[in-house]
Amino acid sequence: MFNPRFLIVSLGNQAPYYECLHSAGHFALTSLQKTLGSSQPPFTSERYGRKACLASTGSNYIMIQSPTVMNISGPWVAKTWREVLENYQLKPSELSLVVVHDDLEEDLGHVKIRKWKASHRGHNGIKSINANLKPSDFPRSRWSRISIGIGRPEARDQMSVSDYVLKKMTRHQRSIIDQVGPRALGCLRQLQEEWEEEYDRANPKL
Repeated sequence: MFNPRFLIVSLGNQAPYYECLHSAGHFALTSLQKTLGSSQPPFTSERYGRKACLASTGSNYIMIQSPTVMNISGPWVAKTWREVLENYQLKPSELSLVVVHDDLEEDLGHVKIRKWKASHRGHNGIKSINANLKPSDFPRSRWSRISIGIGRPEARDQMSVSDYVLKKMTRHQRSIIDQVGPRALGCLRQLQEEWEEEYDRANPKL
């Protein structure tokens, strides 16, 4: 029977850049927790990957906001993945991993499933994770990404993009990101259904 736990990690930055567009993943994860209601505990300070972080540890979903700087998320995500496997005595096939992150190439508030091996589109947080966590090291593991669109500035030079993603969100931007929970939940449920079908095909009932 396919009934894994989910480790859902959001990428972003800490103060003074916590409320910037680059941290849209954190706000999307909070919105997802609120969408799930009483079945998913509120975020509190916990320790994962040997760091204090905001986490919501439920019976099915372990949601954690990465406490590191965006560009060096990889080592912490890899350490946390291994830690959760060990602490809950799970096989890789029993713990699905979903990374929630911002996406410059999508319109503000657009929520989309992205395959784990899909292009990083220049996202340094995803690059860092890919360099530190390899699916081939964890046979039968199921990993995916959920991207949160943040739009893109008209100017495409590196300085303009950097200023755009690190600037504090406007009230309008924040209101849109705060409402993506239902769409993120829809993506999560879709992943669950697809992975359950894969499991059933690989483990046919006698």
